[in-house]
Amino acid sequence: MKYAALLRGINVGKTRWIKMDSLTKLFEELGCKNVSTYLNSGNVIFESDKKVSEIKIEVEYGIKKNFGFDVPVHIKTKTELEKIAKAIPEGWQNDSEQKTDVAFLFEEIDSKKTIDALPINKEFVDVRYVKGAIFWNVKRADYNKSRLNKIIGHKYYLLMTVRNVNTARFIAGIKE
Repeated sequence: MKYAALLRGINVGKTRWIKMDSLTKLFEELGCKNVSTYLNSGNVIFESDKKVSEIKIEVEYGIKKNFGFDVPVHIKTKTELEKIAKAIPEGWQNDSEQKTDVAFLFEEIDSKKTIDALPINKEFVDVRYVKGAIFWNVKRADYNKSRLNKIIGHKYYLLMTVRNVNTARFIAGIKE
């Protein structure tokens, strides 16, 4: 089966750095096939006959053992990723006028109610839910008014991993 592993919080600051070739090697050592990474932000596309729960445990343990820190790993099947990517309106892009992101939700908060719990101003941002993710579109001129930057301080932020719309579409195979 085809999967994507979305590693939360690597290669964004001065700590918790993992080279993508090292990450590829780890996945291959765990028996994954056709392993590739996308960007330097912890997106691993691969194939495996193992269950999601088994892969998650192995990858999280392997990262801790090889790199010395914990990284939450979120794994989605290609089918799940396609459903999420196809739910995003085609006109939603990242360009000079607008910003679109996808927050892949860990199981604990995978609910439409998550939107209501976040400290955002829905007057300035269009936020939608599909099983496994919430995604939003905001005019760049309204970004500060939308309060999207307040999500980072919210307790749910640790239970999601955010990618821009281009990355979400790419790992789903919608945009290559």
